[in-house]
Amino acid sequence: MNETSSPTDWRRLREFSAVDLTKSFILSWHVESDTLFIDLDVFLTAEHPFYEKPRPAEKVCIRPAILEFPFCEGITIADGAAGDPAEVVESLGLGAIDGLQWHEDGRYELTGAFGTVFVAAERPLLRLKGP
Repeated sequence: MNETSSPTDWRRLREFSAVDLTKSFILSWHVESDTLFIDLDVFLTAEHPFYEKPRPAEKVCIRPAILEFPFCEGITIADGAAGDPAEVVESLGLGAIDGLQWHEDGRYELTGAFGTVFVAAERPLLRLKGP
């Protein structure tokens, strides 16, 4: 009997320490030099080193960021659409993130208002944008 392990939830990946992806929002997708770049507004928790107390009109700490998937070999949409990553991302929607999981086969599964997207790439990097 061949057992497979469960996917690893984003909360267990060090790249996402002190952020909450389920309260974050994707603003755009693009591919450049074999890297998938996802522009997003990311929710920082109080434990994050760049957390700032929200202003009176704000309720949470949201900062602009880029989620990079280097050495992206492929992007597949759950409905089966696949192909050149640069072309696939053109059809992807924007919106709230519901989750991110890493599968043992090396794919990352990103779900949200935009559907389900599988990314075959190296470990992601989350970089906050400057002021």
